[in-house]
Amino acid sequence: MDSKENKINKLNERINKAHLGGGKKRIGKQHAKKKLTARERVNYLMDEGSFEEIGILVTHRTTDFDMEKEIYFGDGVITGYGTINGRLVYVYAQDFTVFGGALSETHAEKICKIMDLAVKVGAPIVGLNDSGGARIQEGVRSLGGYADIFYRNVQASGVVPQISAIMGPCAGGAVYSPAMTDFTMMVENTSYMFVTGPNVVKTVTNEEVTSEELGGAYTHASKSGVAHKTSTNDVECLEDLKKLLSYLPQNNKETPSKLDYNLNDEVRTVLSDIVPDNANKPYDMHEVIAGIIDDHSFYEIHKDYAENIIVGFARLGGRSVGIIANQPMFLAGVLDVNSSKKAARFTRFCDCFNIPILVLVDVPGFLPGTDQEWNGIIVHGAKLLYALSEATVPRVTVITRKAYGGAYDVMNSKHIGADLNYAWPGAEIAVMGAKGASEIIFRREIAAADNSEEKLAEKEAEYAEKFANPYRAASRGFIDEVILPENTRRKLIKAFSMLEDKKVDRPKRKHGNIPL
Repeated sequence: MDSKENKINKLNERINKAHLGGGKKRIGKQHAKKKLTARERVNYLMDEGSFEEIGILVTHRTTDFDMEKEIYFGDGVITGYGTINGRLVYVYAQDFTVFGGALSETHAEKICKIMDLAVKVGAPIVGLNDSGGARIQEGVRSLGGYADIFYRNVQASGVVPQISAIMGPCAGGAVYSPAMTDFTMMVENTSYMFVTGPNVVKTVTNEEVTSEELGGAYTHASKSGVAHKTSTNDVECLEDLKKLLSYLPQNNKETPSKLDYNLNDEVRTVLSDIVPDNANKPYDMHEVIAGIIDDHSFYEIHKDYAENIIVGFARLGGRSVGIIANQPMFLAGVLDVNSSKKAARFTRFCDCFNIPILVLVDVPGFLPGTDQEWNGIIVHGAKLLYALSEATVPRVTVITRKAYGGAYDVMNSKHIGADLNYAWPGAEIAVMGAKGASEIIFRREIAAADNSEEKLAEKEAEYAEKFANPYRAASRGFIDEVILPENTRRKLIKAFSMLEDKKVDRPKRKHGNIPL
């Protein structure tokens, strides 16, 4: 019989082997790629000394292809729980040094176990993905493991925040779990995601493409919108992840934590100089956001995708809020297919997790053209309309300049349930711009005039005086107050404070049918 000392030594030997993952040689290869190991990532992410590992002694059960000769404790994934900035978080990190991080049946079981715990307890789930895909030696068992994870992603959706960090390869079926989580982060030059790799693409379509071009961080951040945030290296990615979590509640029954704040900086005169007098001249909506929120608190999401709309988190009087804002610097701030999808998804996340929504409006309408119509601008624009109409969190709108046509309705108008709607004095709320409206309404009068250009200018000024202002909307109660730009911050802090205990009862139903 083993002595007590031998038993302790056996345990320590197994734990030490587990900590080495695939061994020093493979760890060296990971470092050579300028990547941290899975264990280094977990230790950096979690508060010092807080991580408690679950399943460190798990091994695979495969005997085919001589797999029983290659056993690693932990089976290629580190799972457990700990705290990030003092708050409970569940985490799994795939270990590329063990079978290239390939997912096996037991690997998947470990991930599922902590996902189940996270939902039961009500705490965020963070996945650090670095895997070559399904472990082919296990066949359908590894595929079944992926499906088990996918099912749990859906069950956890809207219950606890789910964040995926892609810190290496993520290919084939593996991509669908991150796609169903709330936010996906990628590391530049060392991570990629695709359903089929470059070799398959070449075989099927004859296209020559690299992994980076096909599914790298920049591609997914700017073209597909799959990546919400990119970072230059592993450490920056983990820091971004920590910051994102700071804006979020633990689960759907809580509200985000509120920071202490003294109302001593309500008036910001800088806001009065941002919007140009010329209605067709662009300006950067980021400057408006910076002038409204608590200093340096904006955390932008999807920065490089659909740049004609801005979304992100910020703090306003210490409160976490989600911001959706048209960006006049890109495509004049119009709504199109991609910007509608981007804003709709962000809206639904905020509504899931009790984060109030601030909408800043400067929108000339929807982008016209065959490309937009053939790609479904009708149904994609309807996604944003549906998402905002469905949202029950506090919703406040500020129209900074233009709000034309159907885009006025969609951008959190009073008619679709916004709680408070403000407008700046220069706001233009109308079916369309003064020039276009005048050309339609007064076309006969203009055509009959001796000088049609002068007549158009006259009629344009006449229409602008009557309609291109916020006062008709204010007289109908569609705008609650026309406010000076410098008072916007003070008004918003008070508005969100007043709306803090808002409750909405919806008709009982299984779920609505959003135009996906």
